[in-house]
Amino acid sequence: MKRLAAALTAFALAMPGWAQEQAEQGTAAVLRALDKVNGHSLDAEVAIGGSAEMFGLLVSVHDCRYPAENPTGDAFAYLSVRDPKNGAEHFQGWMIASSPALNALDHNRYDVWVIRCKSS
Repeated sequence: MKRLAAALTAFALAMPGWAQEQAEQGTAAVLRALDKVNGHSLDAEVAIGGSAEMFGLLVSVHDCRYPAENPTGDAFAYLSVRDPKNGAEHFQGWMIASSPALNALDHNRYDVWVIRCKSS
């Protein structure tokens, strides 16, 4: 999983400048969490630089970007997901709204994914 995250980061950094300029930075990310045991889901809007406790996880949003020409289009966010009790890190990296399984949280009970970025 870490290799995939490193490969995605390397790919994004290697992209030409014109491709990077076409993404706008959002002010917040809309996230969805799922408790896989009881089937409950929870949505939260988390500001860039902020955190939210979603079920048994502390989710921090470091960045959220979306296509400049399509603000409701495919978002990608840089998240870190930790256990609020002991600080154990379960995930850190980019998540893509249209492909949540590409770089997913690996947790036995909970799942978290990006829905979209907020631009204002």
